[in-house]
Amino acid sequence: MNTKTPDDLQTLLDRITPLREAIGQAIVGQHDVVEQLLTGLLAGGHCLLEGVPGLGKTLLVRTLGQALDLGFRRVQFTPDLMPSDILGTEILEEDHGTGHRHFKFQPGPVFTHLLLADELNRTPPKTQAALLEAMQEHTVSYAGTTHPLPEPFFVLATQNPLEQAGTYPLPEAQLDRFLLHIRVDYPSEAEERDIIEQTTGGKTPKVPRVMSGDDVLALQARVREVHLGADLLDWITRLVRSSRPGPGAPAEIAQYVRWGAGPRAGQSLVLACKARALLNGRFAVTRDDVLALAAPVLRHRLLLSFAAEAELKSPDDVVAALLRAVPHPA
Repeated sequence: MNTKTPDDLQTLLDRITPLREAIGQAIVGQHDVVEQLLTGLLAGGHCLLEGVPGLGKTLLVRTLGQALDLGFRRVQFTPDLMPSDILGTEILEEDHGTGHRHFKFQPGPVFTHLLLADELNRTPPKTQAALLEAMQEHTVSYAGTTHPLPEPFFVLATQNPLEQAGTYPLPEAQLDRFLLHIRVDYPSEAEERDIIEQTTGGKTPKVPRVMSGDDVLALQARVREVHLGADLLDWITRLVRSSRPGPGAPAEIAQYVRWGAGPRAGQSLVLACKARALLNGRFAVTRDDVLALAAPVLRHRLLLSFAAEAELKSPDDVVAALLRAVPHPA
């Protein structure tokens, strides 16, 4: 049962603007990316970031950890990375007093609050599956013992959209485990100038601590209490169902989609919209929340057809067509 009073909740909400400002001390621009990361964090899900190298993804996650006073670890995924390199392993220890030997579990880098899984698609499926299982269960099982992960636990996995040689693309069933697929684009000219100036000078931006892990957990607990009207719930359900090709599907979906989104997409869209509403100090979801999050929730859950590839249609193009075909009732 949540013991936070309305005054406590308002105090937490009042810290969200300072939190954005604290992140802005080190991160120039990328406002949509920051909002979607915070949305994923409050919704209790994990995020998949896609962008070319050098756009500040590592700095962004580290800055988020500093502003929230949370532990941060980064793992560079490679083809020779084993599950034990992430989850941990048992080591043999000897008591020098008695000479008794025993095995002790040595936690891996997954035992943190914020984990940046860099280039997740560069590691074999066995290692990918080990991380995704930890993401889903928030525990690590080793030698018959279950070890709980710290809370809050938030994974941000990155993919490089340029280099696909020698990679192990995530299967659709595993992609579906990510709440949001966030695109990190190039900065504007003014933002890029500020980045260059800020990172080549003598001063290092100091990120203040604004919130704690307990504050994040308190906000996560209130996300599900945000109101979602029946009309918006009906619309979200129709959007997800209309993303599947078949009888009655919109023409562009039938043409460009081989496999549509499953029920988890609807759950993810509802939770993300509730989290976005709370981030903006609202206690009810609006149509704008759905429009803002439809692409991040759906883009990695649509398997496009050969016709879409031939016509250079992206998942975002298909989501835009879906929103046009299934408009919100007036």
